[in-house]
Amino acid sequence: LNKGKSLLHESPFTLSADKMKDGHIFSQLECVMQWTDSYQENIHSYVNNINTVDGGSHLTGLRSAVTRVVNNFAESMGFLKSFKGSITGDDAREGLTAIVSVRIKNPEFQGQTKNKLGNADVRAWVEGAVGEKLTDYFNERPDVVKRVLTKIVDAARARIAAKKARELTRRKGALDFAGLPGKM
Repeated sequence: LNKGKSLLHESPFTLSADKMKDGHIFSQLECVMQWTDSYQENIHSYVNNINTVDGGSHLTGLRSAVTRVVNNFAESMGFLKSFKGSITGDDAREGLTAIVSVRIKNPEFQGQTKNKLGNADVRAWVEGAVGEKLTDYFNERPDVVKRVLTKIVDAARARIAAKKARELTRRKGALDFAGLPGKM
């Protein structure tokens, strides 16, 4: 998926986790993530080897875990001191390529096409597992986290600058049509 892209870290982050119930594996999670210098996120999600195009609770858990971990590291490493804004989830996922796959018993799909997972308990489980393992990954690789956070803070700065430019253009356009005569 990242062929031809400039990678921010060579080895992708991978994790696999099992959820046990009564001494047996109840659910399984596999995830792989890698940040690139691109501007779009590229996330694919699967449930029991079925592509969930519309995402669902497992994708929501992954996204919220990434946002939380990135914000925690940005705060603790001082990246937000010089930056006067906040990092959004879109900023944290800019350039992220990821695949999240869960295997669960009795999946509850939403919608007529069954493209979205609806199991609410899966979200908390995926968020907790990804958050814990991603925190460990970042703690073990400070050079990777610095490159990733630099890109994310740059993305947040670009988002804020674009918003200011749009607002300035709109205000300028509103003043041009104030209905006042050219000379007083």
